[in-house]
Amino acid sequence: MIQSKIQIDEKDFEFIRQACKDLSYKSLSEYMREAIRAKIREDRKKIKALKRNQAMAQIGRARHENLFESLEGEDFEGR
Repeated sequence: MIQSKIQIDEKDFEFIRQACKDLSYKSLSEYMREAIRAKIREDRKKIKALKRNQAMAQIGRARHENLFESLEGEDFEGR
């Protein structure tokens, strides 16, 4: 794990301290790690959906070859 320093609003910190006691977390750090993991999972889902939407938009803008063009034409009836 990588140690890092973060800043938290005082109200949020007090809530976290109380939640750790009420929810029986081992430590403040464990609570923070769980909260960060949950946020990361949520953000990964958002990014995946964003990329999917961008890919669909790009596919929609692309010109596609008409595969039925060889079937259409003047001699189609004669085949």
